[in-house]
Amino acid sequence: MEQWKKNLIVLWFGQFLVMAGMTMIIPFLTLYLQFELGLSDPHEIGVWAGVIFAGNFVTAFIFQPIWGKLSDRYGRKMMLLRSGFGMAIVMVLMGFATSPWHLLFLRMLNGTISGFNPASIALISATTPKERMGFAMGSIQSGAMAGTILGPFMGGLLADAVGFRPIFYITGALLFIASLLALFVVKESFDLAKAASRVQTSVIAGFKRISRIPQLMALFGVTFLIQFASMSPMTLLPLYVQELHGSVLNIAFLAGFVGSAAGLSNMIASPLLGKLSDRIGAERVLAVSLVGAALAFIPQALAESVWQLFWARFGLGLFLGGLIPAVNALIRTYTPDGMESRAYSFNTSTLSLGNMIGPITGGALSGYIGIQGLFLVSGALMLLNGLWVWQTLLRHK
Repeated sequence: MEQWKKNLIVLWFGQFLVMAGMTMIIPFLTLYLQFELGLSDPHEIGVWAGVIFAGNFVTAFIFQPIWGKLSDRYGRKMMLLRSGFGMAIVMVLMGFATSPWHLLFLRMLNGTISGFNPASIALISATTPKERMGFAMGSIQSGAMAGTILGPFMGGLLADAVGFRPIFYITGALLFIASLLALFVVKESFDLAKAASRVQTSVIAGFKRISRIPQLMALFGVTFLIQFASMSPMTLLPLYVQELHGSVLNIAFLAGFVGSAAGLSNMIASPLLGKLSDRIGAERVLAVSLVGAALAFIPQALAESVWQLFWARFGLGLFLGGLIPAVNALIRTYTPDGMESRAYSFNTSTLSLGNMIGPITGGALSGYIGIQGLFLVSGALMLLNGLWVWQTLLRHK
């Protein structure tokens, strides 16, 4: 088997385990705070759960560009292993937490040392043949999406089967195994001497240089809006499902079912649309997917039953599946040599920003426009981003 394919397979599993580990705590976090860490007031539990969940993304947003700079200097594989083994240790330590402050500190530490995903993408972009780039980016995206979808499901099952604390030990062990596989199987041709000879700029100077490239800023905008549009209605989805269902029975199951619809179709579509972008160009796939995603928000706002909402979100996921792989392929195209990892790290920071701002903005706006209005706002923003992409990427192509 060609080396780039070995890299892709191992890093697919790595992406899956990292994202599953990040999202596995969602179903039982409030229960963990209540039964293991001694909280009893419902409001206090809710506040702590929100802060602890967001803590990971806050520090990831800050530190990703720093790791990206070091990755361009010392190699993607080194940063990948640093992150993988580091997160494995932190995940196990979460199982020993005895107070909410311990858990918050460890989640923030996890975000600080994270960087497995951008390092994986940068390594794949550097080792994959150009004519297979779209397929590779789509495949690696499907691994991350599979982990995001199945993480909460696995967390819920394991919580019932083995209890809360052992989940952290199991997840840490799996991350450790994935990092070992990367250590022995993944290979990267990285010229340390050549990297050292380049002028090393600061993170801020690097961002200023990258920000002068309009194509990259448009691509970062796409990444932010994908996460914003995906996360802003998520906390309100159970209430919308309850409204459509007309009953409180099975609401948790139905909300999870509907919430996973976009991720499921995204996972299926990502490798297929990535392969298509190899034939017709990533810019075209990106533009069509943006317009399609914008239109797919309309039936969500007009849904009159849970099944209609499910299929509307499934359709949204098909178009979202064409966005991240195309973005990652195009970032490699427009990034100056020697700054690839930094560009992917800035992109991951915008993703973390979307994860932070999306739920907060969605909750604030919903009081004025409802979740239906929120879907329409997300669609309008996606359409505007499509026009931006056309102006910066397609018009001058």
